[in-house]
Amino acid sequence: MPLVQRGGPLQRPEPKAEKTRINERIREAEVRVIASDGRQLGIMTPEQALVLARQETLDLVEIAPTATPPVVKIMDYGKYKYELAKKERVARKKQHSTVLKGIRFSPSINDHDLLTKVKMARKFIEEGAKVKATIIFRGRMITHQEFGIRMMERVATELAAVAKIETPAKMEGPRMMTMMLVKK
Repeated sequence: MPLVQRGGPLQRPEPKAEKTRINERIREAEVRVIASDGRQLGIMTPEQALVLARQETLDLVEIAPTATPPVVKIMDYGKYKYELAKKERVARKKQHSTVLKGIRFSPSINDHDLLTKVKMARKFIEEGAKVKATIIFRGRMITHQEFGIRMMERVATELAAVAKIETPAKMEGPRMMTMMLVKK
């Protein structure tokens, strides 16, 4: 663990505080208790609930701190933490981030060069990425934005078999026109 300086000599950072309160850390006046087998035991003081948990050699774990009164369950805390971590891993695995790839060209691009860039965009889209097509206007080209619009329409028709337009062509800033394409 790296050392940090907090107004004095170097110290180890403090460990992250546990969010889940267990056993003696539950400081409410009354709690709703659930037994280890799932039965409702009713509302009692945390001390009484802790005695019941100790009889079963288990922990008293706060599972719903915002409820009125807070809900606690008699269970094995280590097993509970393991199950939470397991659920979090599965949720993280199911999550996928979309990749954004970009192709850039000018309104006066050559036909062959345009088809090469469209071919690259097709490959990106088939791999599941979003594609941001950008036309950069240089010099006096900005006065002829219709060339850029025609170019974007051509890109969209070339990719119509694999992609659909998520965001139509629009000006971004004074000299850039962009369009977003996603997989159908």
